[in-house]
Amino acid sequence: MAKFKKKKAGGPQAINTASLPDIVFMLLFFFMVSTTMKEVDLKVIVRPAQATELTKLEHKELVTFIYVGVPSRSFQSLYGTEPRIQLNDQFATVEDIQSYIAQARDNMRESDQAKMIVSIKADKECPMGIITDIKQALRKAAALKINYSANQKSE
Repeated sequence: MAKFKKKKAGGPQAINTASLPDIVFMLLFFFMVSTTMKEVDLKVIVRPAQATELTKLEHKELVTFIYVGVPSRSFQSLYGTEPRIQLNDQFATVEDIQSYIAQARDNMRESDQAKMIVSIKADKECPMGIITDIKQALRKAAALKINYSANQKSE
C-alpha cells in the first residue's frame, strides 16, 4: 500500500498581481486627463487688480493673452525694472503686437477668427500709458474684443 504525504505549509501565499497592469493604466489615464499643461512661462510679475463684477470666459481656446508687468528678478539685470510686455514666452514691444495678433488669428479656425478675444493680464501698478499703447496696437490689428484680467475682490 502506498503512503500519502501531507503537503507542508510552505510559507505565506504569493500576492496575485494579475490586476496590477489594469490599476497602473487606470492611474496613468486619470493623471493624463486631469493634468493641465503650462502654456506660458511668465517672465513678468503680474499681480492683477481686484474687482467685484467679474465674468468667467467660456471659450479659452479663443483667448490670446498679453502680459504686462515688471520683469521677474532673474530678468531685471537684462531688462531693468520698468514694466514690459510679454507675448507668449518672450519680451516684446508695442510694435510686435500686430504681428502677434495676426499669427494667433492664423492659428485659429476660420470660423473662430471673428470671435477672438485678447486678454490683457497687467500688473495693478502698471502705468496706464502702456495699456493705452497696447490698445492702440490692438485697434490697428483689428482685435477689438479686449478683456482685462482681474481677481475677485474679497469682502
